[in-house]
Amino acid sequence: MLKIWSMKQKQQQAANADAAATGIKKKKVTAAQLRVQKDVSELSLPSTMKTEFPDEDDLLNFTLTIEPDEGMYKGGRFHFKFEISQDFPHQAPKVKCTQKIYHPNIDLEGNVCLNILREDWKPVLNLQSVMIGLQFLFLEPNASDPLNKDAAEDLRSNREGFKRNVRSAMGGGAVKSQSFDRVLKS
Repeated sequence: MLKIWSMKQKQQQAANADAAATGIKKKKVTAAQLRVQKDVSELSLPSTMKTEFPDEDDLLNFTLTIEPDEGMYKGGRFHFKFEISQDFPHQAPKVKCTQKIYHPNIDLEGNVCLNILREDWKPVLNLQSVMIGLQFLFLEPNASDPLNKDAAEDLRSNREGFKRNVRSAMGGGAVKSQSFDRVLKS
């Protein structure tokens, strides 16, 4: 054990000497960054989803765009902001929709009701699981676990009326005097 420890110390001293010689300070990589890097490298997203990293050095903050090609939300473009803490994967990522949309599982502030982002989160889950879960919300909105209770009630009581409200809201219209962002693709 001591031999491993002394080898590790020598490696660190050599790295420090290299950094001092070149004047470049090496950033420390956290466990969360390593896990996110692994998750991102293993992503296998369908053509209806894409990620964007505004700062290539910051894998913990990025956006996901979902463009459903079927269901009630077909033709829309929805953006989600991911913020991943240093406690990842022991803590679920924070995910918010950046647009004001009409959806039973997304409230008017963009908070998302997805069980794997809350009580069902487990460290074995990865970012792909979350992204696929988000896409599924657009294919099958869940009226039994809502954040937007008005939208959920519409979905439960009048599915055709709900579909009309979704179309109107996606076009930037209003539903029950609440205006929504235009999310239809051009």
